[in-house]
Amino acid sequence: MNVVVDDQYYQILHNLQAVDFVLVELTLYLDTHPKDVDAIHQFNHYANERKKIVTLFESKYGPLMQFGHSLSPDTWEWANTPWPWQV
Repeated sequence: MNVVVDDQYYQILHNLQAVDFVLVELTLYLDTHPKDVDAIHQFNHYANERKKIVTLFESKYGPLMQFGHSLSPDTWEWANTPWPWQV
């Protein structure tokens, strides 16, 4: 299966990277401020947003991660390129 890389591919991947950045920053903040309920709510919000973005990306372009992090449809798509880190 050939994966077509279009503009939406890059947009969704960019959105995922932005949300991942926010989650890393909130994780670092929460490591030193573990009782900040607002930050915890923000973290949970962005964790849910990440799930939505990953679901959208994987439904259109295939799995993002291996080792059980991403489900595979009836055909094994992990071997199909390009992988997100190749673009």
